[in-house]
Amino acid sequence: MTTDSSRSARTSRSAADGISTFKGQERALRADRLGTGGLLLSVLAATAPLMVVAGVMPTTFAVMGIVGQPLLFVVLGVVLVLFSLGYAEMSRHVHNAGAFYAYISRGLGGTAGAGAAMVALVAYNALQVGIYGIFGFEVSGLFATYADLEVAWWIPSLVALAAVGALGWLKIDVNARVLGVLLVIEVLLVVVFDIAAIADPGKEGLSLHAFNPDTLTGAGVGTALCFCIAAFLGFEQAPVYAEETSRPHVLVPRVMFLAVTGVAVFFAISSWALTVATGPAGIVATSQEQSAGLLFFLTESRLGGTFTDVLHILFVTGMFAAMLSFHNVVARYAFAMGREGLLPSAFGRTTGTSGAPGTGSLLQTGIAAVLVLAFAVTDDKPTGDPTAPVLHLFTWFGNIGALGVIVLMAIASLSVVVFFVRRGAAGAQAWRLVTSVLAGLALAVIAGYTVKDFDVLVGAGPGSVLSLLLPGIIGLALVAGLVQGLVLRSRAPGTHARIGLGNEAFQLDKEAERAP
Repeated sequence: MTTDSSRSARTSRSAADGISTFKGQERALRADRLGTGGLLLSVLAATAPLMVVAGVMPTTFAVMGIVGQPLLFVVLGVVLVLFSLGYAEMSRHVHNAGAFYAYISRGLGGTAGAGAAMVALVAYNALQVGIYGIFGFEVSGLFATYADLEVAWWIPSLVALAAVGALGWLKIDVNARVLGVLLVIEVLLVVVFDIAAIADPGKEGLSLHAFNPDTLTGAGVGTALCFCIAAFLGFEQAPVYAEETSRPHVLVPRVMFLAVTGVAVFFAISSWALTVATGPAGIVATSQEQSAGLLFFLTESRLGGTFTDVLHILFVTGMFAAMLSFHNVVARYAFAMGREGLLPSAFGRTTGTSGAPGTGSLLQTGIAAVLVLAFAVTDDKPTGDPTAPVLHLFTWFGNIGALGVIVLMAIASLSVVVFFVRRGAAGAQAWRLVTSVLAGLALAVIAGYTVKDFDVLVGAGPGSVLSLLLPGIIGLALVAGLVQGLVLRSRAPGTHARIGLGNEAFQLDKEAERAP
């Protein structure tokens, strides 16, 4: 493992190792593009609130039979706040679009950072691509319901892919406005449902039974945690945009805490509202009967058909917002990796007019297009199950991505501890180090449950090869990244020393160019 000072010194000698230096600001993301509001909206859009309330929550109730899902959101909120205390403090010292892998590099060294970079690239790509599946399925259903028109799921998926790719080339503040409008509308609609459910509860009244710890007994709690933690994914993305804010040391920690606490409270209340509407005793059976139609079933009787129709449409636009948010994150990871030699240097450049990481955006669009088309080819309509390819795309890739991010958070927690201990700040940061250790242990347990119960998460049968093959993709990504890191350490030490430094390497190279 390498200290910051030695790595910085080696980076300044990178020209001698044959590493090209940064020649212009196209190697840096444009600063001052996002304030607190824009950053918060960009981050929260990835959580797809309506998709969680309409999709994740009914599935968790139905599959796991856990009435205490609202309490699970509270528990996970506490765990992620503990994680954020160290993670946010790290963000004050490291400003890099590579976020997770940059932090891990600073704590555990460049080789570990290379492994984390590959995991992040695979995980966020998987999350983004998976949503294309459910998006296409839902849009196809809307055409069938409201226009009596049969449209193959992959057609709206590809249209959305093109739209997301085009937006990815625009200024990030333009993206933030698009995300903000879509996010605010879907959150308001969920709040309207929550109020309606509380005002017109089921036969058990305003019961708080779902917050009773007794509801979290049984073998399914660990798997339910895996379902629920996926709903939080997005809050950890704030440091990815650090270079594009005016005061990253202030805005990034602020947004992370606002995001994680806001998400925990919002989802705890909304999942409780579902139990109130059906009655705690009936939530599991009703979820099993209605599946992903639970929310719409409950709004139909309380708020009418028009509201429910609007909710269906906003369900789709919320997915689009999540796809755009994850797309932006993948593009910035690719940019950071290209800038630091983990991907070809072409990915480490921004577009001249918007300052967006255009090549990284193209990479993500290309990967998404290939995977969507691959699943479209396997669509076995009309002889087989027409939902199989699209739902597999969503469940398989969504859970692969969730596992990758959970693993990254667990490793980042360890990296925070090592980083501050090495800087001689263990005493000053003692309480943050304790919270990082606690969060890391909790996240490692959740990651273990995710791997153990992957067959349940993806709907495969017991003993299915998918339960090994799909989580194995994250393992392979980690191994590939570590091997790349070791090769760079041996053959290109200057590039290895650059890993995780981001703009600091840029500044060091400029100083080296000016030196006599």
